[in-house]
Amino acid sequence: MEYPLVSVVILNYNGRQWLEKFLPYCMQTIYPAVQWIIADNASTDDSVEYVKAHFTTVEIVQFDTNKGFAKGNNDAIPYCKGEYVVLLNSDVEVTSNWLEPLVKRMQSNAQIAAIQPKIRSFYHRTHFEYAGASGGFLDKYGVPFCRGRMFQHCEEDKGQYDEAIPVFWATGACMMFRKSVWEEIGGLDDDFFAHMEEIDWCWKAQLAGFEIWCEPKSIVYHVGGGTLAVENPKKTYLNFRNSLFMLYKNLHSSQLWRTIFLRLLLDGLAGAFYLLKGKLRHVWAIVKAHWCFFRNLRYYKEKRNFVQMLAKKKVDLFPKNIIIEHFIRGKKNYTDVRSKASL
Repeated sequence: MEYPLVSVVILNYNGRQWLEKFLPYCMQTIYPAVQWIIADNASTDDSVEYVKAHFTTVEIVQFDTNKGFAKGNNDAIPYCKGEYVVLLNSDVEVTSNWLEPLVKRMQSNAQIAAIQPKIRSFYHRTHFEYAGASGGFLDKYGVPFCRGRMFQHCEEDKGQYDEAIPVFWATGACMMFRKSVWEEIGGLDDDFFAHMEEIDWCWKAQLAGFEIWCEPKSIVYHVGGGTLAVENPKKTYLNFRNSLFMLYKNLHSSQLWRTIFLRLLLDGLAGAFYLLKGKLRHVWAIVKAHWCFFRNLRYYKEKRNFVQMLAKKKVDLFPKNIIIEHFIRGKKNYTDVRSKASL
């Protein structure tokens, strides 16, 4: 096997606890050609000093401001020398042989733009983890789900999703991509700041004629929620806002406004759910997300035009509403919603 250079970018923001816990696992990676980069988003803790003192082979790129996940990673890519680049969250425990299966799969098919490993939970190690599981998909209204994860329900990993397959999106928690494709189609959307940006990028890559894969022979363990907890209203705001912008940029014109209208209705139902739970800050987060979307449509028109200009093929979303499949029809597992009966 050839061993092309792989550049691994770990974005850090006040993450001393995660770097101290998980960088030693990275250093035990047996793949022989790795460039390790810490991209620091203007941390105010001592995480950079810790890395300098304990991991002298790790390169450090320091930013003056917190650029978020999207721009932080984008601005780190010029420092990457590898043919392949991995975006790796700081709260991920890698296994010693995690890189080789990903590289082998990339080398087997020149159309693969990006690939992810199997993501298991760090705390519940026999179960899939929320952010990616064994490959991500997107329903007809832009709601993400995974092989092994449906909303908050994460399945036990019994080998049921061990086949390497094309998926719709690869998780930004641990995503390998071809640097050449990144340079060809552009990077993550800086304006997303955080959340949904990797799904948006994977959709754009598919429109440009490439494929996204999951390779379950590679396994990592993810803590999750290391930056923004699920109960944080800012996370609600970013997810709802970025999902709308993602649909607007990537949907074909024949589907665009009908899909967005129905998605807005679904968001309204989500707002009503939060209201019943007394979570008024989350209701306000959804309102702000919608307002931001409509206020910036003219600005995003240029981004939509760029993506549509790249488009070489039609990219199909999952043809059902995953909210109905899960909450009304009671389907908890990926195999249930992908069965012939559900299609």
